[in-house]
Amino acid sequence: MAVSDVPVDLGRDEAREAAVRELSDPAYVSDDPNPLQRAIEWVLDRLGELFAEAGGMSGLTAFTVVVAVLVLVVIIIRLRVGRTSRALRSGDKVFGSTVMTAAEHRAAAEKAAAAGDLAEAVRERFRAVVRELEQRGVLDARAGRTVDEVAFEAGTALPVLAGDLRGAAVQFDDVWYGGRPATVEGYELVVAVDGKVRE
Repeated sequence: MAVSDVPVDLGRDEAREAAVRELSDPAYVSDDPNPLQRAIEWVLDRLGELFAEAGGMSGLTAFTVVVAVLVLVVIIIRLRVGRTSRALRSGDKVFGSTVMTAAEHRAAAEKAAAAGDLAEAVRERFRAVVRELEQRGVLDARAGRTVDEVAFEAGTALPVLAGDLRGAAVQFDDVWYGGRPATVEGYELVVAVDGKVRE
């Protein structure tokens, strides 16, 4: 999925759809399975062995095994989507009914960074960049603008910052929709872009 498909502020349904599109991108598939894939393969292998040896298994035992597997699948799914749901709930508080200024987003980013919540710090600092661009008239104030739209539209208006804006957009997208952990370096990259936008 292109970064352009991910809005900067979005509702629950749009975020879910964006996440589904993002995770279906073949670019995420590699030769080495991730830990979740390995766990699923291991469980399926064990189930295959169990059912191969279960010629004399009673109906109740087979039913119990199927229910246990379904419970395990539900737990795995909840663990995988739990962070996205938490991110969306906290995102609603920021852009829901209260519109924050660039300075307020910066303050929220600094507070999150000081608390060690680098993912939230990256999000708030990128939102500070967007608000700053809106407040300066580089971008029109528009709800639902995607990360890629921010980078493209602002980069067109400020070509000298196009690469920097794209880097900040990728950082935001990687952390919030790509499932990558936020880093101090990534946060500092967005801070630097914010500083350049304000010059």
